[in-house]
Amino acid sequence: MRCPFCGNTDTQVKDSRPAEDHGAIRRRRFCPACGGRFTTYERVQLRDLVVVKSNGRREAFDREKLERSIRIAMQKRPIEHERIDQMISGIVRRLESLGDTDIPSKMIGEIVMETLARIDTVAYVRFASVYKNFQEADDFDKFVSELRPDQKEPE
Repeated sequence: MRCPFCGNTDTQVKDSRPAEDHGAIRRRRFCPACGGRFTTYERVQLRDLVVVKSNGRREAFDREKLERSIRIAMQKRPIEHERIDQMISGIVRRLESLGDTDIPSKMIGEIVMETLARIDTVAYVRFASVYKNFQEADDFDKFVSELRPDQKEPE
């Protein structure tokens, strides 16, 4: 593993343990050249996924990009970081188990929204506002009104 500080390729593992969600190995590393310390994570990857964008463009699936967008939606919500990590790992496992390596971006967005809806409705609405490209306040109002159970008119 290359040292992120000096670029040395001969780094040493000082400590290994399972990450919080037990879906990865957390390794503390030390660089003998510069004395830098850093952490790496090792995860199981069943297959290389390719995201097929709506315009037909293809790009390698990026777990960090998925994680960033979910963490932005979950910002300042009362959800533990471990729960978010478990959710992200579950989404990635679900994508990997679909059987196809080419995953439409729309499918990824729908799976994320479905998962967020079960965990936190505020994060769900935040993510949906970007995913569905809300342009006006009315877009939010319409979306949120669909979330509410049917409210009967007063008689």
